[in-house]
Amino acid sequence: MVGWVLGIGVTVVVLGASCLVLALVAWLLPPGLAKEIARFVPCCVRAAFVLRRDPRVPRRAKYVLAFAGLYTLSGINVIPDFIPVIGLLDNVIVLVVALRYASRRVTRDVLFAAWSGNPAVLDRLIGRLRVQRDPDDSRRRRRIRGR
Repeated sequence: MVGWVLGIGVTVVVLGASCLVLALVAWLLPPGLAKEIARFVPCCVRAAFVLRRDPRVPRRAKYVLAFAGLYTLSGINVIPDFIPVIGLLDNVIVLVVALRYASRRVTRDVLFAAWSGNPAVLDRLIGRLRVQRDPDDSRRRRRIRGR
């Protein structure tokens, strides 16, 4: 039993230290693409946890965001993290899918308030604002064509 507790404690400390190192590297880099890439995962995790606590976010989206945040922070992944490049790719994919799911359930203002990085990155991540077509508009077109 002591071995399990010690193992969990060491895992939490190592994960916390690695997150702090990544945040420090992201803070020290000069502005540009490298800084945005280094800040991407911490910004996604922070946004997931901020949105999870926001009352304007529906419950189902909160569950998806909580799962994505915990999956990213946990040491258990589909692709192990020690494999270079693709080890972290599954974390990024889970975070992106969760944020895109939430972006379809809440307004853009809520998402941008939770995002701590460059707003252009989030805008590119969730896609452009889609204008929903009015169903009455398509009926009018059919009537015009039918005449």
